[in-house]
Amino acid sequence: MIKSGDEIRQAYLDFFKSKGHLILDSAPLVPKNDPSLLWINAGMAPFKPYFDGSLEPPKKRIATSQKCIRTNDIENVGKTARHHTYFEMLGNFSFGDYFKEEAITWGWEFVTEVLELDPDKLWITIYEEDDEAFAIWHDKVGLAEERIVRMGKKENFWQIGTGPCGPCSEIHYDRGVEAGDSEEDVLGGEGDRYLEIWNLVFTQYNYTEEGEYKELPNKNIDTGMGLERVASILQETETNFETDLIKPIIDQVVEMTGIPYQKDEESLTAYRVIADHIRSASVAISDGALPSNEGRGYVIRRLIRRAARYGRKLGFEEPFLYKLVEKTAEVVQGVAPDLKKQLAHVKNVLKSEEESFLKTLEQGLNILEDMLNDLKAEGKEILGGKNAFKLYDTYGFPLDLTEDIAAEAGIKVDQEGFEKEMAAQRKRAREARVETSFSSGEVEKLYAEFKDQIKEDTFTGYHSLKEKTEVVGLLQDNQKVSRLREGDQGEIILVKTPFYAESGGQIGDKGVIKTDNFEAEVKDTVKKAEVFVHQVEVKSGQIELKDEVEAVVYNNRRQATARHHSATHLLHKALKEVLGDHVNQSGSLVAPDRLRFDFTHFSALTEAEIDEIEKKVNQAVLENYPVETEYKDLDEAKEMGATALFGEKYGEEVRVVRMGDFSMELCGGTHVNATGDIGAFKIVSESGIAAGVRRIEALTGEYALDYFNSKLEILDQTAAELKTEPDNLLNRVKQLQKNQKELEKELEALKQKLAGSKKDELIDQLQQVEGINVLTAELENLDNSALRNLNDQLKDKIDSAVIVLASKGENKVIFVASVTKDLIEKGFKAGDIIAKVARVAGGGGGGRPDMAQAGGSKPEKAAEALAEVEKIVKEIAG
Repeated sequence: MIKSGDEIRQAYLDFFKSKGHLILDSAPLVPKNDPSLLWINAGMAPFKPYFDGSLEPPKKRIATSQKCIRTNDIENVGKTARHHTYFEMLGNFSFGDYFKEEAITWGWEFVTEVLELDPDKLWITIYEEDDEAFAIWHDKVGLAEERIVRMGKKENFWQIGTGPCGPCSEIHYDRGVEAGDSEEDVLGGEGDRYLEIWNLVFTQYNYTEEGEYKELPNKNIDTGMGLERVASILQETETNFETDLIKPIIDQVVEMTGIPYQKDEESLTAYRVIADHIRSASVAISDGALPSNEGRGYVIRRLIRRAARYGRKLGFEEPFLYKLVEKTAEVVQGVAPDLKKQLAHVKNVLKSEEESFLKTLEQGLNILEDMLNDLKAEGKEILGGKNAFKLYDTYGFPLDLTEDIAAEAGIKVDQEGFEKEMAAQRKRAREARVETSFSSGEVEKLYAEFKDQIKEDTFTGYHSLKEKTEVVGLLQDNQKVSRLREGDQGEIILVKTPFYAESGGQIGDKGVIKTDNFEAEVKDTVKKAEVFVHQVEVKSGQIELKDEVEAVVYNNRRQATARHHSATHLLHKALKEVLGDHVNQSGSLVAPDRLRFDFTHFSALTEAEIDEIEKKVNQAVLENYPVETEYKDLDEAKEMGATALFGEKYGEEVRVVRMGDFSMELCGGTHVNATGDIGAFKIVSESGIAAGVRRIEALTGEYALDYFNSKLEILDQTAAELKTEPDNLLNRVKQLQKNQKELEKELEALKQKLAGSKKDELIDQLQQVEGINVLTAELENLDNSALRNLNDQLKDKIDSAVIVLASKGENKVIFVASVTKDLIEKGFKAGDIIAKVARVAGGGGGGRPDMAQAGGSKPEKAAEALAEVEKIVKEIAG
């Protein structure tokens, strides 16, 4: 019996393939050439041009399993049995071909005969005026009148403004009174008893500007069946979340936390939100979306943030979502195979986004919770706009996140008041004419107070990794303090510092701040309100304001980071030279152990292009160009030919980084003294991350050497396994491939010989059914060619017969059928026979009247499938 999500999907596609449909892969979640949609949100969405007639479909009958995203009910996800942001929609479509009768009868055939759902548990709703649909359900399908429920336009008529529209008919499954008996547990209600599983839309009218419904000359069919819902029925789960389409992800999170799935309502919701959102985010990122502050990028960002926040409820304090990507890829492999190919990219995006968000969350969550507790104590139900704006403006806490958290506490947020505060802030910013590379929401006023106490040229780390300096600020939990003691975690602000603060893609420095009686490890260095902030853990002693300290950057880590940063400049130039001037940097990450470089380009790079780019960078390294910096006016720097990054904001004075005659860019990061210090450069991956955006990941210095050595080690190990020398490995592999082909030929010949030897034995098994010669046989491990040859030999020996042969393999069964000419004239057709036979074994196929072949996914049902031949012959002969 069909149960798993993959089996349901395949059965659906096979069924409609047998009905003459072209089966297409799921379209990417990011719509192509459709600015009206953020996401593909329904099975029909990729086919809008076919429905409106602007494009000719490749076939008038199409069926798909389409991955979809909808976020209009995101607040319900995890709290109900069936709300999702990501789901899979099975759909069959007709573009001016078949219409209601086929759509309805095939729908019933699939759910009752293929899925084997109990007809007594199925209910049908139709549009109240659709007598045609009623007649088909009642007279053709044979449903009792009381099981066909007429409903109004709201429930059973599909229409969006003017244009094509029409009535629809829905198939509902009754899960029984034990699933729910509230007033919502009725057909069309929001309860859990009656589950809508399939909506059949009959697009037969054109709604005009004058308010008339005119019959369309070419009527269309658009159906949608929710895979998760059907799986929950067949797998007999309480909700969609317990199906094999989601539960494996939940199980991994449970394994990571040790907290039972159904411990309590809060844990249950958290697990479900995480599993749902990781499916959405992972597949969307693999389809080209990236987290950002607008459009679909903001949807991804919100999903990641929401999942990360629920992760905290389960005890996750560090990024964890990226660890779920491999399991997610396994779960969605049947519809989204590209995710498995982009595991590293998706993991990196998720980890980076979650790391960024956790910083934001830490700063604002405690304050918001205090605000909500105060409101509850006062008996109030609305968080004021000023407070919501303070969270946004001071701590970078997004409004939608504030709304989510407040909603859980039964508190609403004054959006209008928030918008007023935002408008006032914008006005103040314009009047002050302050130029900054930070948005107002990221400027933390607490840190801005220190600006007057630090030197204008705070950062001294371009030329030195040590600095004697003075402490002007100490903070802990977003509060000023007078001292930090051993074991404390906090932040230190210095008059001047050699520590580079994270910006421009380059991560912040680490190191130590110390005196004779004190030492703190700098875990990260960031900028807040243009102030360099050292995030520290005190290892020994204590530190107070005005203390004189020595700030020391970890040298090896800084040098490794500098090598990767300088390499990004060389890479940028090489990309322009090889691919063209259209290439522009659209993002980067510069770390000690790697670099990531995103750039605009319209197609995947070829191996030859990657080799040439790599060669150009390494040639620039060998040239040992001096790396020189100078400060220029922005206009002067541009006139010199310095490359400015698209979308980046610059002040009037800019820092120009020049590497000989090869590269010149505006950059505030740290670099090597000469390109030769980079040592070596190796591209390790190239991929697409969005429409028109590619990503290169690369290594330099010791990390590149480690990469080379690991590859050489694999080469040596492989050569040893094949008992040859590394220099001769290619020849050895070619020889083995040649030997394998020869062995495969010998094996094929033996199979053919073996099959031929069975010919006489099989002829003895010939039976008569209704006066017709019938031969069926079940064989083992014969491929298509051998099975066809055996069939041909049998047909040559038998003057008149229906022959059907099956060969079982490990995970499949193949069928070959033939019918002699005299029996074709009597109505026996090999293509029709084999389609029915293969269906029993979970497959399908077809062919000519005289010869046909098919395959099935259930080899254990081969004998049962062959038994169908006798029934089919009796039916035709009778």
